Amino acid sequence: MAKKIAVVFDSAGTLLHMYRVAKESSTGNILENIESTAIVAKKNGCGLVALNIDNELILSSRRDMFLFEFIKKYGVSIGISCSKGKFTPDVACEIIRGASLLMGDVHDVLEAVTSHCPDSIYLAAGLIVDSEERKIPYVLSTGGQVFGKTLQTIQLLHAMEVDVYIASGDRMSTLVQLAEFVNIPHERIFAFADPIMKEKVVLELKNKYEKVIMVGDGINDILALRAADVGIMTTQQGDERPGDLREAADVVLDDIIKVVDVVKGL
Repeated sequence: MAKKIAVVFDSAGTLLHMYRVAKESSTGNILENIESTAIVAKKNGCGLVALNIDNELILSSRRDMFLFEFIKKYGVSIGISCSKGKFTPDVACEIIRGASLLMGDVHDVLEAVTSHCPDSIYLAAGLIVDSEERKIPYVLSTGGQVFGKTLQTIQLLHAMEVDVYIASGDRMSTLVQLAEFVNIPHERIFAFADPIMKEKVVLELKNKYEKVIMVGDGINDILALRAADVGIMTTQQGDERPGDLREAADVVLDDIIKVVDVVKGL
């Protein structure tokens, strides 16, 4: 029998305030606050690829080492956080193998984020891979700190006996660190969740709960927002949001704490 309420949160930009850096491969320029999911959404065959390995190991590597050489040496797995059109890990690996990308490029973005956000609870590195043009236009890093009312929001939901989940395109080790900070059980974390997987999580939870709420802020949350009983888009990150994302949401909130009021109203 269905029971109570579940709330599914995206992580980056929703539970966490993010600082994003990209290194443009064609120019070597460091760009701030680039919206990676929006770039991917604009072009078929693009994917946002996360490197599933500790950042300390990345930073201890030689700067002149090729990225593919590093991946092969340390058995690094990659995850697809979001993509548009036909895009698979095998395709991503093939393009990375043929690219002249150096670990120094990954160092640069990680170090830029670390210097700006020294107390990040979250730090990740990744790439945007374009399978149609067979290139890697950007190397990425993101760092994040929980929004001021994130912990209070989760605590209030727990007190209301609401089950809280995280479904995010980020890697598991990063999400575990976040979940432990806000007291969400590990078994309620869905890592490397692309838009289709987020939608699947919501649909499966709808078989267990009376109501399922999805809370997200990016275009990769759009399917899950539509599938949920209540889709909530948050604007606390401050980035511009696409019109179709707003249309997919039932509610738009400027502060994560207001999720509690929505739950109370059900």
